[in-house]
Amino acid sequence: QVLLVESGGGLVQAGGSLRLSCAASGLTFTNWHMGWFRQAPGKEREFVARISWSGDSLDYADSVKGRFTISRDNVKNTVSLQMNSLKPEDTADYYCAAQYPLRGPGADAGSYDYWGQGTRVTVSS
Repeated sequence: QVLLVESGGGLVQAGGSLRLSCAASGLTFTNWHMGWFRQAPGKEREFVARISWSGDSLDYADSVKGRFTISRDNVKNTVSLQMNSLKPEDTADYYCAAQYPLRGPGADAGSYDYWGQGTRVTVSS
């Protein structure tokens, strides 16, 4: 059974930082690209970032470039999202997801096979 468990969400003031983590189990972690998506209330799920299985390739949504950093630890089977300079529009439920290589573009939520339950991030103005 594959499990992706996010943690690290919470309430933060605009301009602040949070670090999200996702612990993966039940899969060979180094076989999978890992992504972060988010869904704000009343909006569709959107791509945030993706890291390749090796960590060599990183992709970011334009809205988070320069503020968010995705990383992974292939020993601990974790993927993290460091979020700096947070804005109220970053408020959303954040989900990590696993994508098998060559399944599709990193921003395509439909190409991911496994999803976590999400962690809520609220940025106050």
